[in-house]
Amino acid sequence: MAIPLLFLLLSISLAPSHAATSCASYKFSNKKTFDKCTTLEHLSASLHWTYNSDGTLSIAFVAPPAAPSGWVAWGINPTAKSMVGTQALVAFKRTNGSMAVNTYNITSVSGIKESPILYEPSKLSSEFGSDGNIVLFATLKIGKSVESLNQVYQVGSSVTNGVPDEHAFNTDNLNSKAELVLSGSNFASMEPAPAPSNGSSEAAAPGASSGGNASSPAAGTNAAWRSSVSGLWNILVVLLVGCMVRF
Repeated sequence: MAIPLLFLLLSISLAPSHAATSCASYKFSNKKTFDKCTTLEHLSASLHWTYNSDGTLSIAFVAPPAAPSGWVAWGINPTAKSMVGTQALVAFKRTNGSMAVNTYNITSVSGIKESPILYEPSKLSSEFGSDGNIVLFATLKIGKSVESLNQVYQVGSSVTNGVPDEHAFNTDNLNSKAELVLSGSNFASMEPAPAPSNGSSEAAAPGASSGGNASSPAAGTNAAWRSSVSGLWNILVVLLVGCMVRF
């Protein structure tokens, strides 16, 4: 029975912690803050957002492109949770090293073309973080009293002549869509976005921890998780020694 128990404890100790990848732990290099964030289910992506009183939605979409030369996209589909019909924002690095954010009204599954979108955009910018993520910032005019919307997001591996190439069709790519709840009964279930850092005056790299001493709920959870793992490893060592003595 010692060996099965050993493997059980090992699997528990190596189980990933959701808090370790929570969107609430993300820090932006420009120190922007948002009211809420959502750790999205696919493509290692997250959305940080604030629904402003003037009917605009300020967002930061964070995701790693499928390759360093690739792109990331986030958009709103006013009619369905699908690619076709999405009013999309796409960010990528140009050949000269600068970052681009373009708008696309997706009318087909192939051959996208830069075009105006239904939701008037402003404050468009993006950055390529040292953590491998592209961060896409934007503010969209969606109107007041919107309770929820269909968000569609995606990543790709390459850009040709300033046009994003077709993305992969893996399970994650095909399921990268979700409801974004802005108000109503489900609103409180969203994760709070991180508070601004009040430690070091130097901006942290995207995805990096704050240089100050202030702690966050996610950091506390991670510390507790590390402590639990340490304790489990101590138990494993004792069991291993016991097994060696027995056999």
